[in-house]
Amino acid sequence: MSRDWIALLIFFGICFTVAASGSVFTASSVKTWYPGLLKPAGTPPPWIFGPVWSILYLLMAAAAWLVWRQRIHEDVWLALALFMAQLILNGLWSFVFFGLRRPGAALVEIIFLLTTISMTAMRFAEFSRLAFWLMTPYGAWVLYASYLNFGIWRLNKGTA
Repeated sequence: MSRDWIALLIFFGICFTVAASGSVFTASSVKTWYPGLLKPAGTPPPWIFGPVWSILYLLMAAAAWLVWRQRIHEDVWLALALFMAQLILNGLWSFVFFGLRRPGAALVEIIFLLTTISMTAMRFAEFSRLAFWLMTPYGAWVLYASYLNFGIWRLNKGTA
């Protein structure tokens, strides 16, 4: 197996490790705490989240891999560092929202996540237009998640 394909598998592994760590915090709260919260209009049914996030993690891994393939350029490492930072923030959001059950704090955190996703996508565009476009569904979903997070925080102030 060539180095490129091994790197792709590593990026998949990194992304799905973050997904698995986030699901640790999500699993119990989704069954106990989350169903009792008031939710804003447009909240999807719970079964949507797993498939959507799986697709998004695949797209993110592919985007990072495409940028990694341009590693002859020094600036690639900054783009990949931003990618890792947004992944850490992604996992942290699950911990804050579901693990700590703090929608208000998660709302602050998701603003940092959105900013870092935007910075990552813009840096990725310098190396691969496709990598940029692969990151856009993720950015759009997190923007939508921000709306949901805000709505849950607003509707449940004092109870959540």
